[in-house]
Amino acid sequence: MTPAQTTRLLPQAYRPLFAHAGFKRLLPALAASDLGDGMSVVAVAWLAIEIAPPGRSGLLLGAALAAYALPGALGALLFGRLLRRLPAARLLAADSRIRAVLLGCVPLAWATGLLHPVLYVALLAGSSVLHAWGNAGRYSLVAQMLAPEQRLAANALLSSSVSASIVIGPALAGFLAAVVSPAWLIGLDALSFAVLAVQVGRVRAPGGEPVTEPKPGSEAGSEAGSTSEAASEAGTGAHGGAVTGSDGPSAGLQLLRGQPELLGVLALTWFFNFLYGPAEVALPLHVTDDLHAGAGLLGLYWALFGAGAVLGGLAAGALRRFPLWPVTLGIVAGWGFALVPFGLGASAPVTLACFTLGGLIYGPFTALSYTLFQERTPAAWLTTVLAARSAALLTAGPVGTALGGPLIALMGPRGVLAASGIATVALAVVGAAVRIRSTRRPASRPVHGSGPCGGAARP
Repeated sequence: MTPAQTTRLLPQAYRPLFAHAGFKRLLPALAASDLGDGMSVVAVAWLAIEIAPPGRSGLLLGAALAAYALPGALGALLFGRLLRRLPAARLLAADSRIRAVLLGCVPLAWATGLLHPVLYVALLAGSSVLHAWGNAGRYSLVAQMLAPEQRLAANALLSSSVSASIVIGPALAGFLAAVVSPAWLIGLDALSFAVLAVQVGRVRAPGGEPVTEPKPGSEAGSEAGSTSEAASEAGTGAHGGAVTGSDGPSAGLQLLRGQPELLGVLALTWFFNFLYGPAEVALPLHVTDDLHAGAGLLGLYWALFGAGAVLGGLAAGALRRFPLWPVTLGIVAGWGFALVPFGLGASAPVTLACFTLGGLIYGPFTALSYTLFQERTPAAWLTTVLAARSAALLTAGPVGTALGGPLIALMGPRGVLAASGIATVALAVVGAAVRIRSTRRPASRPVHGSGPCGGAARP
């Protein structure tokens, strides 16, 4: 079967993406790095346990997992003045190179007997320090490469890749860890980022030139009329120039203050992730304490959730015909309703079905959120705003997870799962009320004349 025949088998929304040479070259490298990160979820923890001094495994495990994730928020704040003007491709390549080099040092240090716990944590922390900027560069680069009507489908593929890596990566790491040291699995993750760095450098615009960030004042950098005006009110130049005295994410947050719609999506996403945190803590205890089952059932819950999220994410490409806000709020409410049966004493088969459905409902959320940011933000400011988004959202999950422990002590695992679901439904209701109220005010001029899902800018 020829590539053209294979492309015709794809859903209509995805066919133009695989006809785009740059995106078709970049997607496998992004998917490989996602898979590497999925394997590292297990490998980082397992290696920490292996090299920890006696009686210190829990301390090193917590430090390693925190070092692999949290420095990204710090890097988003500290390096804003230096990085916010760099093209998206250079940001993604820089993050990929740093992760390739520092994660690649882990197996080398382990093989030579030099992998002290302090060195291990330092390498993990250094590898993640630019990750918020790299993630912002990923979605900014896609927005620059593709036409606006293709972005939702592209975002759906990227978010589905992440969801698939959550399912496949840990399972593959568990299998390989029985054969090789987890240090070598981290080395595979490093190799995947090295490949990504090379592929990003090969990406070209349709005219054959390297993909570069639109410059402030260019047509692309000022394509969003009303958004650029908001940028001016936030302290920027009329076409996305620098915010005086502001750095990276703080400058992005200044711009967001002039864009209530984007700020609303960010707030909704933050609270959505925050309310998910207690459920993540409660599910393992629900399996052990309420259902009296083992790790196999817990793994099945997450595998089915991940499979549903992959399918739901791929379905996002077909949602351009629907207005964004009703779909987004429906996703939030649907996930909340999927958790409520846990609190009603439902059996394991019923809650497994609900968790699968919850993953299917949740799947399109990330793609829809990124698409809105891409279409409502001036091109010259997109990377800065997405870095601000990443930095803000990095705090939501840990705060919710930390709250989960005390809540479980008060309510029990089953009660926490139900309460998380009810609170999430309430969040969707509050979001809908705020949205309805905002639409009754005089509407601002739309960015492209259409909303990110193909409907009017104001559903």
